[in-house]
Amino acid sequence: MDTFTDSGTLSGPTVLRPGDAGYEEETPGFQLAFDQRPDLVVPAARPEDVAAAVRYAAGRGLRVGVHATGHGLPGARRGGLLVTTRRLDRLTVDPVARTVRVGAGVRWGAVVAAAAPHGLAPLNGSAPSVGVVGYTLGGGLGLLAREFGWAADHVRSLDVVTADGRLRHVTAETEPDLYWGLLGGGPGLGVVIGLETALVPVRTLYGGSLSYDGRVVDPAALLRAWAKWTRTVPSGLTSSLAAVPYPDVPALPHHLRGRYVLSVRIAWTGGDGERLTAPLRQAGPVLADTLREMPYTDSHTVHSDPDFPHAYYGDSAVLRDLDADAAGEVLRRTGPEAGRMCVVQINHLGGALAEPAANAVPWRAGRYLVRLLTGGEREEGRALLDPAFAVLAPWTLGRSPNFAFGAGDRAEGLHEPETAKRLAGLRSRYDPAGLFGG
Repeated sequence: MDTFTDSGTLSGPTVLRPGDAGYEEETPGFQLAFDQRPDLVVPAARPEDVAAAVRYAAGRGLRVGVHATGHGLPGARRGGLLVTTRRLDRLTVDPVARTVRVGAGVRWGAVVAAAAPHGLAPLNGSAPSVGVVGYTLGGGLGLLAREFGWAADHVRSLDVVTADGRLRHVTAETEPDLYWGLLGGGPGLGVVIGLETALVPVRTLYGGSLSYDGRVVDPAALLRAWAKWTRTVPSGLTSSLAAVPYPDVPALPHHLRGRYVLSVRIAWTGGDGERLTAPLRQAGPVLADTLREMPYTDSHTVHSDPDFPHAYYGDSAVLRDLDADAAGEVLRRTGPEAGRMCVVQINHLGGALAEPAANAVPWRAGRYLVRLLTGGEREEGRALLDPAFAVLAPWTLGRSPNFAFGAGDRAEGLHEPETAKRLAGLRSRYDPAGLFGG
């Protein structure tokens, strides 16, 4: 174990090498399918540690990676320098301004808990363990997305260390180009160590899920019913449909064991939820119904995402529209007969998500988002999932930066051509040596 200053001499932030005590604890993330084996790890405890690490790497031509919670790793990484930011976990709520300032190590569950006493809520996603910064930089498709839009659209400022080792406080007014590119633009512009973003005045929501047994209710028919229903709901109602073939293991609740479960998840703050969701209850026998009025602090139960690290690979497709026949074929290919467990989620987009904003979040014209996940290695996952995505190709606009689970090494389709061109120009300006390029 060493420490270094900007010049590389001993003193300053800790540096870990393979074999050092603590190295193995710094590299794993939530996504276990892809391991990180850097030559050096810097567990950053202060913003200055990040700046020193970037300067050190730049002086030696080392590639720089960043690791917070590890929910969306782009793939395996070998060599270079890895900055871990989970210790940068300061969180401050301003209830008057309705904002929160977070460090790069803060997770959404902590923000939900801190905002709730003030009658406020963040624009978080479905899992409390996801890091705020990484999620927001990818766009941030939240529980109330159709009502409030992308999380990135509400960011007031960002603190970032660029490739020159400079710590910058970036706003839309002070550095509009960098602000635009950091939000939704992907890697290559610096290490974001914190941000300030808006909170919304939400105390409660009507939400939860309706679940169906996929061997009792025809999956394609349910998908068609949900898709038809999404075309009738208010613009602020957010929903998704998921399909999961659960294994028959004792760790699962009894009603899920060995079943192919189809679920419609809903989050809505506008009232009259029972009437709005009544058509879904007519789609077939309901296996489980958790729809209810709940405090926002219970919002993680809408999806009940796994809270333990595990291995998975996946990708996404943003669609201009949802063809029910094609989507039904995707369910068939990824269902119980697929040979391995696949998870399908289809999000209804539109509403506030379609509104323009001064950032690089792509594909705002998309009306649906399809996410496909499976366990195991990348090549095995691609062999199963790529043909399913090919079925959707005629309706596909592109891919979502937030949901390229292990497929983030493939840049194609992550942004519109003009956005990609502008981002390439920004990277050549702020990181001409490609320090953050891989």
